[in-house]
Amino acid sequence: MLEFDLLRTFVAVADCGGFHRAAEQLHLTQSTVSQQIKRLELETRRPLFRRTTRTVALTDDGEMLLDDARRLLQLEEAARRRLHAPQLSGMVRLGAVEEVASGSLPPALGRFAKLHPHVKLEVQIGVSSELIGELDAGRLDVVLAKRPLGTSRGRLAWREPLLWTAADTFEFAAGAPLPLALYREHSVSREAALQALRTSDLSWEIVYTSPSLTGVRAAGLAGLAVTPLPVSAIVGGLRVLGAAEGLPRLPDLEFAIFERDRPAAAAAALAATLASLAPVAEQPVRRTRKRN
Repeated sequence: MLEFDLLRTFVAVADCGGFHRAAEQLHLTQSTVSQQIKRLELETRRPLFRRTTRTVALTDDGEMLLDDARRLLQLEEAARRRLHAPQLSGMVRLGAVEEVASGSLPPALGRFAKLHPHVKLEVQIGVSSELIGELDAGRLDVVLAKRPLGTSRGRLAWREPLLWTAADTFEFAAGAPLPLALYREHSVSREAALQALRTSDLSWEIVYTSPSLTGVRAAGLAGLAVTPLPVSAIVGGLRVLGAAEGLPRLPDLEFAIFERDRPAAAAAALAATLASLAPVAEQPVRRTRKRN
């Protein structure tokens, strides 16, 4: 069983490129650092560093151990945080957009619930503008939503490409306006798509609207229209369209965390958990053939 203190010293020497700087970083003497590396090499039965009078470099065995050592130390730190986490209680009302509701959000909420079993969660799924309005009205505590275009409010969690999509069987009708399936008014994705189209020479018409991701995606899958989707929401049966079809480039979506002023401890802890999320794609994105 490798000791965490030895692994911590090993990683410090590798990162600092020497024993002296590692000793300063760890607040140890250089001789102590050297002794700990010797102990680790004895335990692993492998030379981990190549030493000269001027340089210290990892051996091949040291390179292999380094990634494992980092992961073990990260797991140890996570375990320490869980064991020393405050016993939170109360209720947190979370609002989230549908794009994350079936992806990375449920596992994150599961981890939060295990870490804070005395916190009750209430989750509301909706569109960004409505959820942010509920937060401002005091009816939600934390919101994970798309950041409105041109604003910097909220804590940025990640950026994600917004792409034009259509059914594999969709065919463009020569001379006809581009049929669109969009969210209803006040949607970030809708506004991004319309702004892009207004700067193009395309003619278009909205033929289908829905308050939900499921609705607009269903219209796209049925071959009724072209619909803009974040890359993580693209599923089998849809293909990606772009410049080859004469469609304008869409901006990236920004997913952000919105909180109330002076949030309660449980709400702040949930927001910190959400800040580590990343999108989960439902399948690899397949791009279309060039339009004839």
